[in-house]
Amino acid sequence: MSHQPPLDDTFRAILRAAVQSEASDIHLKPGSPPVVRIDGELVPVEAPTPTDAWLRVVLRSIIPQHLTTQFEQAHEADFAFTYQDLRFRVNIFQQRGHPTVAMRLVKQLMRNFDDLNLPPQIADLASKQRGIVIIGGATGSGKSTTLAAMVEHVNTSVRKHIVTIEDPIEFLFTDKESIIEQREIGIDTATYSSGLRHVLRQDPDVIVIGEMRDAESAHAAMSAANIGRLVFTTLHTADTIQSVQRVLEFFPSSERDFARRLFAETLTGVVCQRLVRSEQSGTIPAAEVLLNSPSIARMIAEEHLDKIRGALELGGPDGMQTFDQHLNELVREGRISRDEAIINAANPDLMRMAFQGVVVSESQRILQSRS
Repeated sequence: MSHQPPLDDTFRAILRAAVQSEASDIHLKPGSPPVVRIDGELVPVEAPTPTDAWLRVVLRSIIPQHLTTQFEQAHEADFAFTYQDLRFRVNIFQQRGHPTVAMRLVKQLMRNFDDLNLPPQIADLASKQRGIVIIGGATGSGKSTTLAAMVEHVNTSVRKHIVTIEDPIEFLFTDKESIIEQREIGIDTATYSSGLRHVLRQDPDVIVIGEMRDAESAHAAMSAANIGRLVFTTLHTADTIQSVQRVLEFFPSSERDFARRLFAETLTGVVCQRLVRSEQSGTIPAAEVLLNSPSIARMIAEEHLDKIRGALELGGPDGMQTFDQHLNELVREGRISRDEAIINAANPDLMRMAFQGVVVSESQRILQSRS
């Protein structure tokens, strides 16, 4: 039974305004108007300007009791908050000694890969029997939504036992073909470490690690994949090669050789995504896809990560693609503008040259003109 005070009327009105305007995020801090993010743009909300005292009242009504002490001591906390049938991912923190709130609306309607405009390779990765699948990207790039779509794909298509370890739980799943247990840090298990330490004893077929954070979570993912489990996880990384590097950097130098070989054996694929403005409306994901072919596995195991970029560029027949290749494809399909592709390209100059009829392969350093 909750002992939290009821929600403030102004706060409820801000939540409703954000939902009605289809905002993705809400920002509240003392002395500034409430702000929401709509299609990537920050827009002020017509509402009373928050004060320090008012925000502290709001925080007392939404922060879970088990995180109250943490916030008082560490001045920051992450949690999920549900209002009516709406669910938000919340980060509260202090700046200049004042409480500040960043909230992201979590779309609870489970959408499939086509609805999300995701490339078909992601459905293939979600259908694998074993291995590690990493979803990378910056904050706000849609990693959690893609991860949820992958879990729901398994849930609706095959009979599996899925166990998630999340901080916090964002999407709430209902058992369909599969059975799903969702464990939240601080409520259902003390830490990621404790949850991962026991997860294999829970007879999972699929393990979802909300975020790969350190050597312990990386090793747990590799160990599970090595004995035939399918593992989904996320990383805060800019591209697929950085994702591979980040996992290996979790390990101290004395353990890195072993980690590299095990990772090469257990990795199935990495998808990194960023949201770009659609020519129709809203945003769609541009995705870089790295699949662990025998040649990629050899490069990882033998520490030739510098060669992966070339293999990725030339890996189209195997289902691989770079960000720039996908951006180019989205332009050809009329889904994004050339300017949007150039702004989001890994190499804007090469993208601009490609639109002018010149193709440059970074891997081969060959310059050729289209006839």
